Amino acid sequence: MKKTAGIHHITAIVGHPQENVDFYAGVLGLRMVKKTVNFDDPGTYHLYFGNEGGRPGTIITFFPWPDAYPGKIGDGQVGVTSYAVPLDAIPFWEKRLETLQVPFTKSERFGESYLSLTDPHGLQLEIVEREAGEKNTWAFDGIHPDVAIKGFGGATLLSSRPEKTAELLENIMGLEKVGEEGGLIRFRSSADIGNVIDLKSTRSGPGRMGVGTVHHIAWRAADDADQLDWQKYVASHGYGVTPVQDRNYFNAIYFREHGNILFEIATDPPGFAHDESFETMGEKLMLPQQYEMYRQRLEESLIPIKVRELN
Repeated sequence: MKKTAGIHHITAIVGHPQENVDFYAGVLGLRMVKKTVNFDDPGTYHLYFGNEGGRPGTIITFFPWPDAYPGKIGDGQVGVTSYAVPLDAIPFWEKRLETLQVPFTKSERFGESYLSLTDPHGLQLEIVEREAGEKNTWAFDGIHPDVAIKGFGGATLLSSRPEKTAELLENIMGLEKVGEEGGLIRFRSSADIGNVIDLKSTRSGPGRMGVGTVHHIAWRAADDADQLDWQKYVASHGYGVTPVQDRNYFNAIYFREHGNILFEIATDPPGFAHDESFETMGEKLMLPQQYEMYRQRLEESLIPIKVRELN
């Protein structure tokens, strides 16, 4: 059996790009590690946020479409994305969210306390304290490494066929089933971050793709050879898997699992500092080679965005 280390990244659809930047960089303090364009729709940004280096397991990416229709969170999607912070950091986040007038609620499951909140475009998020995972050294607007988001705590999956999704997670993706509580089945991978998956054990009703929904969840492959092994392995279990797609910062393969969630398997390398320096990541619009000739046109048409302090 193969085993993925855990989540590589999560990609979602949102609205106005500046609102997106203000929330994930300004409120949550994540680093914008890459500003590029959607390879299939170059008139749209593709924005990446993560820890100081954009480590796999910390990366959330967005396609901002300001005029797109709202989606509906439901089966076939990631319902909730959770972020892990260091132990004893929750009081800091309660105060910060209150100061920035971001509503939140508190809840508990599997012996952990969560802050639940919604981003400006409807994505459901959580913050949870976890001991595992290295601290995020990216400091911004009063957020320091002792409280900063380390990366993903995990995700809650909503499936139209939960039993099939559970079978896939455990028997093909190689996650370990560790418990059941409150209508959720919990799985864990071997990584120290992005490693906890909760699967809703009953249907929620069909989702609809649009603003405020997750487009896909990506799992980690160690390198290109490991990814090719995954491609053959997943296909051997009856799933239709795409050819390898070059996404510049990782290679990707895709398949839709039987509960209708779009899965990607992405390579850890090469990462985000190969086309600009570690120190300047996220500052300049980076374009794939095929669109470089259109740089002036794209820079004039894309909505200007900037990372700014809100506190």
